[in-house]
Amino acid sequence: MVIKEIQQFSEIRTKARAYLCYLLSRNIPNRTPEVNLDTIVQALKKIKKEVKEIDTLYVLDAMGRQIIANISKTPKYRTGEGENRADRAYYYRAVREKRCILTDPYPSKIGGILVVTAAYPVYNDKGQLKYVVAIDIPLEKLLHMVHPASGETLFGRFSRFSYSAFSLALFAVAVILFINGVKSFFTANFNIWNIDIKEMFEATILLTLSLAIFDLVKAIFEEEVLGQHRKAEHNEIHKTMVRFLGSIIIALAIEALMLVFKFAIIDPEKLVYAVYLIGGVTMLLVGLAYYLRSIGKEVD
Repeated sequence: MVIKEIQQFSEIRTKARAYLCYLLSRNIPNRTPEVNLDTIVQALKKIKKEVKEIDTLYVLDAMGRQIIANISKTPKYRTGEGENRADRAYYYRAVREKRCILTDPYPSKIGGILVVTAAYPVYNDKGQLKYVVAIDIPLEKLLHMVHPASGETLFGRFSRFSYSAFSLALFAVAVILFINGVKSFFTANFNIWNIDIKEMFEATILLTLSLAIFDLVKAIFEEEVLGQHRKAEHNEIHKTMVRFLGSIIIALAIEALMLVFKFAIIDPEKLVYAVYLIGGVTMLLVGLAYYLRSIGKEVD
């Protein structure tokens, strides 16, 4: 789910930065005549008590060296004092931009999970940098705190379960159609010099419908169960839709062709029904062409 979490973070990044920076600025003045480390530490402990999702809090000096151990509820995380963090992106970005910043997600050295860091520079009344205050919070907890994912709610879990059940049922249908389509080839009186067109068409229709339903199952499972929504990659969704519609059109066209042969031999008066079906296939083709043209303009 890493890709999904990173995508969700890009959507709520502004809101997350505003919230974390508000926490810091509310408790620690950005510019003050008397910068006191003890006061900053007490403020960080207050923030940690208020926001349980925060993993660690710490303070760097003006040179980027950590001057207190991590403030954390997890004992093994209470380390880091004396380490030089001047090469960390959150330090030099906060110093360069002279404001509270929020980093991109990155793997934590302590827990190995994806975290983001909010860094907040603190100056004295002369504008000299004295400290950089940092907050680390796991990406998953930040997403849940700022904008709870629908998948974490009761209805979200129910929806995911429902889509999983529908996907499984449709997949079973696709497998049954595929098995019967393959079976039709081997159970028919196969003779390369005397092919039964009807049985050949029926097998082809079964296999085509199986492929269409499988594509539909794939799209539903990836988007609704796995949550692989890719806004920047609409082409994937469009490809699935085109393949599904194409498979249906092919199946109907084969059925229409089969009816033409059938009615031409046994009941010519019913050929009009085959014509109706061919007309429906033509309308589907026109609709598909319009759809392809529309998404082409969207991509451009």
